[in-house]
Amino acid sequence: MKQLPNILTLGNLFCGALAIIYILHAPQYIAEFNGHDYAVTNPEPIYWASALVVLAAIFDFLDGMAARLLKLGSPFGKELDSLADMVTFGVVPGMIFFRLLRSAYMQMPDVFDVSYINLAPALLVPCFAAFRLAKFNLDTRQSENFIGVPTPAVGLLVASFPLIMLYNPFNLAHYLQNIWVLYIMIVILCYLMVAEMPMLSMKFKNFNPAQNWPRFLLLILAILAIPVLKFATVPFVFVIYVVLSMAARPATSDK
Repeated sequence: MKQLPNILTLGNLFCGALAIIYILHAPQYIAEFNGHDYAVTNPEPIYWASALVVLAAIFDFLDGMAARLLKLGSPFGKELDSLADMVTFGVVPGMIFFRLLRSAYMQMPDVFDVSYINLAPALLVPCFAAFRLAKFNLDTRQSENFIGVPTPAVGLLVASFPLIMLYNPFNLAHYLQNIWVLYIMIVILCYLMVAEMPMLSMKFKNFNPAQNWPRFLLLILAILAIPVLKFATVPFVFVIYVVLSMAARPATSDK
């Protein structure tokens, strides 16, 4: 039982590493169009990567819960958790953006291949995630709430994009095939991770409605949105989370 939180954290890391394998080894086939051969990626493995990020987020939630319930929190566990989060919620979203950008470029007319220079901005996501996680480990103000959007929230948001591409609710897939939309999202997410903005933690210390109204409201809106928005619920909840955090201005600890 002593190592249970660390085992759960390693489950998070295992899922993240496997997700990267699925993304980078998505099989390609050659399609002919207007006399030219195009390398087309089979997107199915990327959907599996999305599912693995969700499973990793469950492990990430359970390891913290186990550490608190069993009173097994330690500096080692905190560092291990950040290392796992860096892979799952930093590198994996960067790889998904990499694939989405490549796909978006291949939709453009007269494009036969894409330079890696055009795809390199996707790697800003893991870079900013690393910066945020290192800062989190040293910042004593983030013991109760966050400063900047936590990396798991970014990871889950980006992991929803392949599923939105698959099911295309409200024709959102059209926007995820636009290179400028993708570049703008990369910039916004990188900024939000390191911004000096107090953000809500979803940990309930009690169930007092007056103290937890933003958390209750976020949960209620998420539940109501699922039947209507389906996979688009994830970006909807992400935006509401940021707006509620800014409206509620959660206090940060200076201990």
